[in-house]
Amino acid sequence: MARDRRSGGRRGKSTRTGGSIDQLPWQQVQNHYPPFELLNPDQMDQLHATSMRILSEAGIRVMGDNVMDIFERAGAIVDRESKTIRMDESIVTEALKTVPSQFTLTARNRAKRIIMGGNHVNFGLVAGPPNVHDRINGRRQGNYTDYCNFIKLAHHFNAVNLIGNQVMAPIEMPANNRHLDTYLANLAYSDLSFHCTAIGRGRAMDGINMMAITRGQSPEEMRDDPGVITIISVNSPRLFDDAMGDGLIAMAEYGQPVTVTPFTLMGAMTPVTLPAALAQQNAEALFGVVLTQLVQPGTPVMYGSFTSNVDMRSGAPAFGTPENAKANIVGGQLARRYGIPYRTSNANASNAVDLQAAYETMMATWGAVLGGANIVYHAAGWLEGGLTASYEKFIMDVEIIQNMIEFLKPMKFDEAELGFDAIQSVPTGGHFFGAEHTMERYETAFYRPILSDWQNYENWEAAGAKDAAERATEVWQQALRDYQEPAMDPAIREELDAYVAKRKEEIGGGEP
Repeated sequence: MARDRRSGGRRGKSTRTGGSIDQLPWQQVQNHYPPFELLNPDQMDQLHATSMRILSEAGIRVMGDNVMDIFERAGAIVDRESKTIRMDESIVTEALKTVPSQFTLTARNRAKRIIMGGNHVNFGLVAGPPNVHDRINGRRQGNYTDYCNFIKLAHHFNAVNLIGNQVMAPIEMPANNRHLDTYLANLAYSDLSFHCTAIGRGRAMDGINMMAITRGQSPEEMRDDPGVITIISVNSPRLFDDAMGDGLIAMAEYGQPVTVTPFTLMGAMTPVTLPAALAQQNAEALFGVVLTQLVQPGTPVMYGSFTSNVDMRSGAPAFGTPENAKANIVGGQLARRYGIPYRTSNANASNAVDLQAAYETMMATWGAVLGGANIVYHAAGWLEGGLTASYEKFIMDVEIIQNMIEFLKPMKFDEAELGFDAIQSVPTGGHFFGAEHTMERYETAFYRPILSDWQNYENWEAAGAKDAAERATEVWQQALRDYQEPAMDPAIREELDAYVAKRKEEIGGGEP
């Protein structure tokens, strides 16, 4: 008897969603494979010990008096003149006792709730580039129209679980309040959770408040069910600025997750050797993790890894390198050692949507997934070392993510799947195209790509001989045509608009 194709077999067209684009359904991905480990226990102990020496002997410089006050009360050595904080391992150990090993992030659409921690894997939209590019309009400064388009694409494609902090900067808007417009776009054009900006307390609180409005709650009511997350970027080497400190404190006070991510490039921001870079990354990340727990024990926090290398001939950042993949894997080992959910990225350094962009992204994605990442940040749309958000790269990345999702799906293994009767039923030298076993499964047997073209050369040539980048252009255009805006209660939209208008008036020409 044929199996119900809606529930059996590998996911195919009958279980996919997304209008005219055949894609995988929304799902909480899990990685059932054992995490890959590059370092043995002795090496991990050495790495940890060196990180503790960095924290206790070299120290971390901070720019905010409030952060110095918090660490001083915890027993750290605070040098106010040099603004350097030194702490021994006991402070780290005590703080790690209250870090949640897993937490949830609930969007305005509770069906899009995601889990951070354990073996759960999530993929995020590119965040932060000043530029945008597509094959039709070329490379240009980030702007609000393109910003909204990317949010629509993130909503349309089920492979994207989370919106990053400003997919691109809308340069035409005032820098001190454009975060309000981007938050509004995140909430209006998608129903996903998002990373809010934590450059200062005001921007963090705006993200918290606006998500709370869409959920019909107060910010206090979101403490036990967080809805937004942020990234605190450590200015490597060993510098923690005051605005990021203020943002972290605000998020922790309201129980919203914080991801502490040192930006460590070997040869520039760290020593040139990978063990040294990882030791420094670990010390910087743990410093931020400790701060979250000193502000509010139990604050959800993620261990962030963004270690790669520079091109020693030019000084330019390189991503998707073997060293980057190793760092992604060891970062996961460190996060698991401390019981902290893990964030990393799958960046590339290519200036075009080309072969380099594909193989560097795939290399970094394997490192992230093998390392046990719970969130792969910048997973869709990153190009040019993070300086450009690319429409075509977004589509290429969705294909890479979907391939990874299917790879992570456990293999069904039973008598029917082993197919002995099917093997016995086909004559030697025959074929299985018409076999009953095949006919029962052919619609859902294999992963079906949205971008790859598997036609033979003659048919491909007759169809226009389009390469992957050309096909990606057609896919993102189709996705924007198919896009459907998620419903929002008019009263909630009115409240959001009023909040944005009020905050813009309060901010005026000053800082948020």
